[in-house]
Amino acid sequence: MRFRAKIVDLACLNHFSRIINTIARLAKTCILRLTICKLYFIVSDKVANGGASMWCELSQGNFFDEFQMEGVAAEHNEIYLELVPENLSRALKTAQNAKAVKIKLTNKHCPCLRVAVELPSLSSSSRIVTHDIPVGVIPRRMWNDFREPSVPDFDVSIYLPVLKTMKSVVERMKNLSNLVVIEANLSGEMNLKIETDLVSVTTHFKDLGNPPWASEDGCQSSAQSRDLESMAEARIDIKKLQQLLAGQQVNPTKALCNIVRKRIVHFILLHEEVSLQYFIPAIA
Repeated sequence: MRFRAKIVDLACLNHFSRIINTIARLAKTCILRLTICKLYFIVSDKVANGGASMWCELSQGNFFDEFQMEGVAAEHNEIYLELVPENLSRALKTAQNAKAVKIKLTNKHCPCLRVAVELPSLSSSSRIVTHDIPVGVIPRRMWNDFREPSVPDFDVSIYLPVLKTMKSVVERMKNLSNLVVIEANLSGEMNLKIETDLVSVTTHFKDLGNPPWASEDGCQSSAQSRDLESMAEARIDIKKLQQLLAGQQVNPTKALCNIVRKRIVHFILLHEEVSLQYFIPAIA
C-alpha cells in the first residue's frame, strides 16, 4: 500500500487548504478514501442515530501535480484512512506561500500521512517543515460502511439563498432555539422558522429557483407531480446547520438543498471540481 502526492501550484494548494478547513469544521474525524482519480472525505455518523453525515469528492487531477498510489490489492486499488481533519488543516496552514507540498503515507512507528512543506528561503537551500499526521488504516472488510450515501426520493429540491445571508439569519436564530424548521416548495420559496413557547420567527426567501431534476430512468421524479405551492418541511438541529454555513470555504458556484419531509435535509455544494454533500436528519 503506497501513496505519495505533490502540489506545486499555489492557487491549487490554497483551494485544497480551504476545502480541508471546511471539513475540519464539520467533523472531528473523517475517512479519507484514495482512488487513482479521486479523493473522498467521508463522515458517516449513522443518520438514524441523529448524526449528520458528509460526502466530499474531489478530482485529484485538479489539485495535484503528481499523484501516485497503490491500493490494498490490484482488484481493490483503493486506500481508506481515518484521520483528524483539523491536524491536516493545521499542517496546510504552514503552507500558505510554499514552493511545494508533498504528502506521503509512511509507517515509521505507526501509519502517518507525512506533509512536507517546502518554504522559500533567502539562501539557495530551501527550508522544509514536516508534519506527521497519525492515521488509522481501515481494513477491507469495513469499506462498505463508507459507501456514498443514497439519497432518498425527496419531496422538494431548491437552490439555496446566498450562503452568507443564510448564515447570518441562522446565527441570530440560534440564540432563540436549538431547532429550526426548514421548509420549501417547488415555486422557489424557502422559509426558516423558529417556534418556541415565547417566540415564533420566520425568514422568507423567494425566487430561489428549483433545479431541473429528472430521476434516473428518465421520467420526472415524484416531486414533479406535486402541488407547486405546497411546502415540504423538516425540523433539524440548528447547530448542525450553522456548522455547515460557518465552516463554508468551498465558495460553491451552486448550492442546493433537498428535503425529504420530516426525515432528512440533504445539502449539496458544488464548485467546479469539488462536490460536498451534507445530510442532516430531521428531529421529530
